[in-house]
Amino acid sequence: MTRIVSGFAGSLTLQVPRSGTRPTSDRVREAVFSGLDARDAVRGAHVLDLFAGSGALGLEAASRGAVRVLLVEKSAAAAAICRRNAEAVVRAAPKGARPEVEVRATAVLPYLAAGPAASFDLVFVDPPYNLPDADLLAVLTGLVPLLTEDALVCVERSTRDGAPSLPEGLVLDRTRAYGETAVHYLSPA
Repeated sequence: MTRIVSGFAGSLTLQVPRSGTRPTSDRVREAVFSGLDARDAVRGAHVLDLFAGSGALGLEAASRGAVRVLLVEKSAAAAAICRRNAEAVVRAAPKGARPEVEVRATAVLPYLAAGPAASFDLVFVDPPYNLPDADLLAVLTGLVPLLTEDALVCVERSTRDGAPSLPEGLVLDRTRAYGETAVHYLSPA
């Protein structure tokens, strides 16, 4: 069972696709957001959640005060679940503090190649663990022009994969391991 950990939608249960996704555990999300909250990286942020799956990462950010969240998921079934989860989170928001949540049912690389007009303060990149490093590098390269000056990018990978290769324009701030999961925190160079 996946749920929103904290914020106005805390304890709200999220639907999860039956297959094809690997939801970030509540424990890992709680640890990640504890660090993000300590850096004041969520409240008021414009958030991009790539390889969104159920949308749990982006929707957790919405629950904690992000003002705009964009979920990108190529699976039509998973994108439909993201939409239902997003509607539930937005309904739980207090009036006057409702985040704007949008779901794009498209693959990540074509979305980035289209050159979205938005810029983002916080980005979650949670691809399948078997995504080749070259593909992850292409995703990170496409992200660089979309980041605000103080942006933070959180990349979730298996601890066996090591740190991702980085394009010009991004640097590794730190890495935290949670069992089999490693989260790499990147920022603009």
